[in-house]
Amino acid sequence: MLTEFLRDHPVRELLSGGTRVLFPPAEDRRAWEGIPEGYRREIRELAGKYAAVAWPARTASGFLAFVTTGSRRADEDPYFTRRRKLCAEVLDACVDPDAGMDDIVDGIWMICEESTWVISAHNVNPIPGAPAAAEYPLPDIRKPYVDLFCAQTGMILSLTASLLGKRLDAVSPLIRKRIREEIRRRILRPFMATDDFWWMGFQRKDLNNWTPWILSNILVCAVYDPMPRAKLADLLERACGMLDRYLDTLPEDGGCDEGAGYWNMAGGALLDCLEILEKVTGGKMAFRQDEKIRNIMAFPAKMEMGGGWFANFADCDARPFISGERLETAGRMLGDPALAALGIRMRGTVAAQLNDTPHLTRALDLIFHAPAEAAQAAEPGDTWLPDLQVRLVRRGGWTLACKGGHNGECHNHNDVGSFILFRNGEPAVVDAGNMVYTAKTFSAERYTLWNVQAEWHNLPIIGGHAQKQGRDHAARNVKRTPDGMELDLAGAYGEDAGIGSLKRTFALDESGLKLTDEGLLREAQETEWIFLLREKPEWENGMIRAGSLEIRCPEGLEFSAEEKPVTDARMARNWPGSLWRVHLRGRKTDRFRMEFVFSASGREA
Repeated sequence: MLTEFLRDHPVRELLSGGTRVLFPPAEDRRAWEGIPEGYRREIRELAGKYAAVAWPARTASGFLAFVTTGSRRADEDPYFTRRRKLCAEVLDACVDPDAGMDDIVDGIWMICEESTWVISAHNVNPIPGAPAAAEYPLPDIRKPYVDLFCAQTGMILSLTASLLGKRLDAVSPLIRKRIREEIRRRILRPFMATDDFWWMGFQRKDLNNWTPWILSNILVCAVYDPMPRAKLADLLERACGMLDRYLDTLPEDGGCDEGAGYWNMAGGALLDCLEILEKVTGGKMAFRQDEKIRNIMAFPAKMEMGGGWFANFADCDARPFISGERLETAGRMLGDPALAALGIRMRGTVAAQLNDTPHLTRALDLIFHAPAEAAQAAEPGDTWLPDLQVRLVRRGGWTLACKGGHNGECHNHNDVGSFILFRNGEPAVVDAGNMVYTAKTFSAERYTLWNVQAEWHNLPIIGGHAQKQGRDHAARNVKRTPDGMELDLAGAYGEDAGIGSLKRTFALDESGLKLTDEGLLREAQETEWIFLLREKPEWENGMIRAGSLEIRCPEGLEFSAEEKPVTDARMARNWPGSLWRVHLRGRKTDRFRMEFVFSASGREA
């Protein structure tokens, strides 16, 4: 799409009349004194907090820990603390022209002195034939690699040099020269000189959020670099080709199989790229009316369960941080009041923009884009994403999210046919979601993690056989119905499960959910149903009661339940306390039709 546009509109010509200043520098006192006082106060408090934090050492042993112990945090904790501290103090120096510069200069110099800006978990570029991480446990400074956070570090330093340019030059002109050369050496030259980085789409086609996220930061580095217009044009054209390859991987319905929480760095990062292209071309390069772009931007609103909760299939958090300002900006660009209203509700704080990953551009977007008056948005309707095969249905106080798809999706969990059920904006039947990333998360050991296994999703287990991973293990005959969805789950299991067909039907109305499973097996087997609940379940006469939820079960099932204390720090942000896994075991049979009815508890007043 972008490359096709550039065939008829050369970039060099488009750059005439655009700007290479994305945010006002600190000496523009009118701009900085005009930001809302609440943000100014927060920036001062945030900088005061980080002023008390010493610059942490980033060590070789910390980097090595990813290979030796599987820990990412040993390297990432000091890595991100350095960058958050620098961002907070840079913002404070822009708000307060009398703020000191010594700590900022120290931070710049330390980051420039790092052997690599790549985090330990990303040290090896995963292209065909690449060595295993264990073979290269430390960075090779002769071969700069650009990962997510190398690019983001370049963005932070580019903006630091731009925002505080005159004050840095007053300390020494060598500071900005050092920043410029480090960004060129580590990012801009490798970006133009190699086609090997996997996220570029030359060697691998399975692109994900890495592509727009990295490009959004490289574009900031390029725009602020004083390179001639012709060189900038070449770089932008190359970046647009990569964005096109990324867009080619996305379905027309705009769905992101990484989940709504990853929109921040997928659709949101794409928005960042498109906004930069608009600015540097003076509005000549705009794609606001493209239907696929509109669908990508609107994806989070389609996945909202209410009250800050989102359908959290795969590695998505149930209550993810999503940049509200980016959502609101997308909604205003597209004329989508529901998306804009969601963004206004989720605007958040400056600290949140830095705590997610230290994203200085998002913090600047937040403080310089005052929220608009929230337009009256219509009540959210149902969602159907035919390519992603995700369905959300809202009836009365109930919200159902259910999915088809396949078990080779990005950030996949083995969850074809699983579902999430909310009542009055509160979770009842849930997906556990994500945990803190370790070396296992994206390795051959991924499916040893309990939260990605089918046995911890709302699914049947056939003769002891759970679903298997891989794109070939997929839903069949997926159909949207007026009140839900129907699909055949048989293909998500291995041949050894002996399943002829396993039809699952969801039907939601104002009284609740009717879930029907019809199975035809090649021989008699015992089938077990799993439900993951937010509240502790009680069993009485074929009925499960869990908080305000009741589940009426078919006759002849044996009930048991187990408590799962949530000890993982990331998961506990969504699910403090415990989750509860229900097991319902049926007798051996070669065919069955089981109907489960989820309704409000009779104990509700």
